[in-house]
Amino acid sequence: MEYRYLGASGLQVSALSFGSWVTFGPQLDVGLALACMEAARDAGVNFFDNAEVYADGQSEVIMGEVLARAGWERSDLVISTKLFWGGKGPNDRGLSRKHLMEGIDASLSRLRLDYVDLLFCHRPDFHTPVEETVRAMTTIIERGKAFYWGTSEWTADRIREAHAVARREHLIPPVMEQPQYNMLHRERVEVEYARLYETVGLGTTIWSPLASGLLTGKYDEGIPDDSRLALPGYAWLRGMLEGEEGERHLAAVRRLAPLAAELGCTRAQLAIAWCLKNPRVSTVITGASRPEQVTENMAALDVAAKLDAAVMERIEGILDNRPEPERDWR
Repeated sequence: MEYRYLGASGLQVSALSFGSWVTFGPQLDVGLALACMEAARDAGVNFFDNAEVYADGQSEVIMGEVLARAGWERSDLVISTKLFWGGKGPNDRGLSRKHLMEGIDASLSRLRLDYVDLLFCHRPDFHTPVEETVRAMTTIIERGKAFYWGTSEWTADRIREAHAVARREHLIPPVMEQPQYNMLHRERVEVEYARLYETVGLGTTIWSPLASGLLTGKYDEGIPDDSRLALPGYAWLRGMLEGEEGERHLAAVRRLAPLAAELGCTRAQLAIAWCLKNPRVSTVITGASRPEQVTENMAALDVAAKLDAAVMERIEGILDNRPEPERDWR
């Protein structure tokens, strides 16, 4: 396993990590979740990702049970959760001080932990002042309930605002961002955040490296009954396959098949390896519904070593969606 620093912080996270989105609860019980996390741990994974909203909190309950059963040294692990959607009440969602302070306590209770290493603001809250959120996250860290805080799917401007508030008020700024990033979804990581890597030392814990399975090739001939796109509540994912854009995506995924075969890997491994090649990616969050998938995903580290400049350029030609670089108009 390769370990990378989380942005400008001194924390090292495994280049490949394991997340519970979609799988814990709807697809995995405690026994299967334990098997998957053990397979990830055996491969050197130290970062495990969760959120209060996943399976309405049940995902955190399952991970907490797994951690209790596994008996791993807590200091060897980097555990995260995310706060925004905590319930149906008017103050059970968002990034107000009330929800953040109550939400972290609820998450820690479900996880059976005294602290999480990383705490994310799961989405931007345009009804709560950024200063209120930064102050609340600072309080959580100062009380020892989290070590670092970050954002997920925030705009670059809003991340800059959080840092400006932290500098002005002598508070703790966000260290990392958790954006979607994959071969088909690139603009935010590669262009919008470009200056943040140098100016604030932004780290990234990217999610959906397989574009919710699209990049595996499993949708080449339609939607299988056992895929996440067929699960209740995930119909929104079907949008990736619909219309002209969906057809372009599917065509690109099909064109990747011969290259993957030439490299001796699956398209899933190729897609994960491609994400690993971006030096701005601190860790790639993978998911799995069985241990064999974990093992397959971990092999992407070996595939990444094969992606030299020539191969990466061939991939760009297949994808034909390279974002325009950020222009400095100053």
